[in-house]
Amino acid sequence: MPILAPGRRRPLSLGSRAGLGAALVLLAVVSAVELADGPHAHFVGLLAGVPFLAAVFAFWQTVLFVGVLATIVGMIFVGADGSLGMSGLVTIVGIMLATGIAAVVATIRQKQDDRIAELQRLAAVAQQAVLSPVGPQVGALSVAGRYISATAAADIGGDLYEALDTPFGVRIIIGDVRGKGLDAVRLASIVLGSYRHVAYERADLKAMVADLDRAVARSVGDEDFVTAALVEERGGTLTIVNCGHPAPLLLRRGQVIPLEPPAPAPPLGFMPEVKVRVERLEPGDRLLLFTDGLGEARRDGEFFPTADRAWRLLGHGTVGDGLASLESALVDWVHGRLEDDIALVLLEYTGPDDGPTVPMPSWEVGAAGS
Repeated sequence: MPILAPGRRRPLSLGSRAGLGAALVLLAVVSAVELADGPHAHFVGLLAGVPFLAAVFAFWQTVLFVGVLATIVGMIFVGADGSLGMSGLVTIVGIMLATGIAAVVATIRQKQDDRIAELQRLAAVAQQAVLSPVGPQVGALSVAGRYISATAAADIGGDLYEALDTPFGVRIIIGDVRGKGLDAVRLASIVLGSYRHVAYERADLKAMVADLDRAVARSVGDEDFVTAALVEERGGTLTIVNCGHPAPLLLRRGQVIPLEPPAPAPPLGFMPEVKVRVERLEPGDRLLLFTDGLGEARRDGEFFPTADRAWRLLGHGTVGDGLASLESALVDWVHGRLEDDIALVLLEYTGPDDGPTVPMPSWEVGAAGS
């Protein structure tokens, strides 16, 4: 049966129950000590701590309840000791005053807790607005995305991903904004907003990179940037451009192959000149896209062995199952203490779809032969 708040019909919250329990324990301890001490009231003044202890966790109504209870117990002990006189009266008034102050403290604390909870809720809404759900099927790809926050208080940061089925094939972006907090979320939203537009307009991934670079450059300072990798699947051909981002991992028949770019390129915001990498996909191939928080996860100076464990963790079940296994292993590796947020996208090529064939453009054919 749920514990009801004093004077209310709603069940007590977990914090109020903890505060009420702690206060009642202190009340019982002081009463026991006072009874063991004999007929004279020497420790009644300690009852002033009862409402303050409750105020650490509980609502003000609970604080008043235990404060009134402490006052009544104090009056009983003082009344039994007729020799206290004025000092006993002062003690009782002190308990009542402590109850009033503790109730005010509890009210202020609760308002602050409510404000923090509201900010966390808004942060979660902002994150969800930036990162719309992906998958489970986009074109010929099974897709799953996952965002792992390094901060338990709020899932908010600058990591981003998106998967779209466009006239030019399935296009995916994953990126990492330099910095944290609302400024990083703002820039991530700008990048994703631009990407969701140009992905449907540009046939060339290089042109998309140029558009995204201009969007970032207009919105950041000289030292801000966004690392990003753009992936396109078109008729079983995988095309990748990389702007200073960790290389995707291709999982094929038990092997894990890092898809490094032909040449390094700087992040978005620094006018990257990218070169494409083209691969032919086989049914059952999986591709892991991730931000650098995964590569930086470590315990006792040892980094998480992503490449060594990728197939065992990601090669089973659905793509969603694979990401769940990776997250569980990662959190266990770092003992629950991540240094940076992590965005993960896992793709599986399920084979050609039944839709119209989209020819591979000439620029990709040239890249495939290079």
